[in-house]
Amino acid sequence: MTNSLSFDVVIPARFSSSRLPGKPLADIAGSPMIEHVYRRALQSSADRVVVATDDERVAEAVRAFGGDVCMTSPDHASGTDRLQEVATILGLSSDRILVNVQGDEPLIPPKVIDQVAANLSANPRAGVATLAEPIKTLQDFHNPNIVKVVAAESGLARYFSRAPVPWPRDAFSGDASELPAGLNARRHIGIYAYRVALLNRFVSWPVAPLEQFEALEQLRFLYHDENIHVADACEAVPGGVDTEADLHRMRELLG
Repeated sequence: MTNSLSFDVVIPARFSSSRLPGKPLADIAGSPMIEHVYRRALQSSADRVVVATDDERVAEAVRAFGGDVCMTSPDHASGTDRLQEVATILGLSSDRILVNVQGDEPLIPPKVIDQVAANLSANPRAGVATLAEPIKTLQDFHNPNIVKVVAAESGLARYFSRAPVPWPRDAFSGDASELPAGLNARRHIGIYAYRVALLNRFVSWPVAPLEQFEALEQLRFLYHDENIHVADACEAVPGGVDTEADLHRMRELLG
């Protein structure tokens, strides 16, 4: 990463969650989860870190620990839509890089935030950059909650799917008990860097057919021939908090 890299971090944080209501304010080691995420992001090279929320309770908690908050519409269908509104409110230029850090990842490594921003900056053919990591078990490969990504030699993503791809036809023609050597299956990690110009186009597009069936909004970019750069994360990215069990695990790790 060069010293000239300049970017902002936006952390979308909705209060409502079907599996864990009030998730951003869940207490972890005496602080709300959103504070842990915010402080991790501050350790990156970002020029600014902003929490984007539609709920005053979350905004109040962020202000209480001295964080920067941007109030957004409650009607957004995705975090990407919320990110675009933040870019508009802040008056960001079309070539500005924004990194979307999930509000439920209190262990996100700061170096990974820098990495995804630097990758986008270094790849002008792409409007989006994201990260991946190896899939090591057959169970993870078949798990539809673990999103897989297939990329070209250039590092540009070709497809994202909940299905097990690439499918090793010959190795799986019998009773496979492990992943075949050399398959190179990759799990997508949900951190993104965007250029504001592409965010502005994204919100004008309807939901794409592929996106609707897979329930993966990154497929809207591919459907519209927008390049997504993908690379393996420079550090392991611990899982986020989606359930009570995840929250309990995080409290043990950070307690």
